[in-house]
Amino acid sequence: MNEFYQGKVALVTGSAMGIGLACAEAFAQAGAVTVLADIRKPQEQAERLVAAGYQAAAYECDVSDVSAVKAMIEWIAATYGRLDAALNNAGIQTPQRPMAEITDEEFDRTVAVDLKGVWNCMRYEIIQMLKQGGGAIVNTSSQGGVTGFPGQAAYIACKHAVIGLTRTAAIDYAAKNIRINAVCPGVILTPMAQELLRRNPALEQELIRDIPAGRMGKPEEIANAVLWLCGPQASFVDGHALLVDGAFSIH
Repeated sequence: MNEFYQGKVALVTGSAMGIGLACAEAFAQAGAVTVLADIRKPQEQAERLVAAGYQAAAYECDVSDVSAVKAMIEWIAATYGRLDAALNNAGIQTPQRPMAEITDEEFDRTVAVDLKGVWNCMRYEIIQMLKQGGGAIVNTSSQGGVTGFPGQAAYIACKHAVIGLTRTAAIDYAAKNIRINAVCPGVILTPMAQELLRRNPALEQELIRDIPAGRMGKPEEIANAVLWLCGPQASFVDGHALLVDGAFSIH
């Protein structure tokens, strides 16, 4: 338990698995009432937290649908009275291929979730936080938000844009006691990555070849960064894109 988070309300989108689930678990374990949101309702994940003695609820939401996002934030406010912390983590990746081969449909869908989804969530989170006098928001970018990566033009463009959106919104609302930051994960050992490594054990060395730390990150290490960004120890950290990538981006 973390004294700061007791009685607080947190939202994590894209929380059915991987980084999002680790962050939702961390918020709940710290003492926050935690809403786990995903395009498919993460009921089982929330129930596991409740069974372990934490406060959690599941919510089904497509973040690319602005009316669905508005309804979600309104539901949180009506149910719990406030929203203190939010991690806008929901995202998708396009198939890996050169930029000119990415279809219009793939580009539009990536932008709709990875950029417009963050925009939608931030808008209504900010509206609620203005009503209550403050809060903290973290947007999930990527190490790709400060670098390039072959075959991922649409995804990388969105992750760069998330950092620009974060920085500008932070300026807009810094005086309103709303802090807005981004977290930029590197190569993280999520369940999806574990399955890839199980099928292709040689892939691990390829993935970590350019990571000075010599290993992949853990979802819990991203969760630690997110909780710090939303907590009182980061009270003067605003508009920052925090790289958690084992020094990959500066290698």
